[in-house]
Amino acid sequence: MRRAAAFLALFTATSPAFAQDAGPLTVELNAAVEGSDGCTLSFLITNGGEADIGKAVFETVLFDTEGQVERLTLFDFGELPAGRPRVRQFTLSDTTCSGLSRLLVNGVTTCEAPIEGACTEGLRLTSRTDIEIIG
Repeated sequence: MRRAAAFLALFTATSPAFAQDAGPLTVELNAAVEGSDGCTLSFLITNGGEADIGKAVFETVLFDTEGQVERLTLFDFGELPAGRPRVRQFTLSDTTCSGLSRLLVNGVTTCEAPIEGACTEGLRLTSRTDIEIIG
């Protein structure tokens, strides 16, 4: 019994999903897929904080391959429960994925959370695509 309790304590201390304070919000640009409607961007978002985020909306700037602003848009990631990953997709009409080089998280327009800075403090941005994500 003692061994099981020790394992559970070790697992919860080292597992981001179960840690008391696993860290900041992580936004990963996971995929960019061409479609007949435009480019669909898929994001994997993980709220590593202690509290649920009721709603998170990010102002985002898309840059073309020449480095010029292609558009400014809002990505509404919706509800982000603590310790739980979520996938959100956005289709950018009249845009090709190969025509995008960079995505800038320009700011947060909405962050409904009980902890101030839950959407901005230590925000981690990563990309598994050829499109860079910065903030």
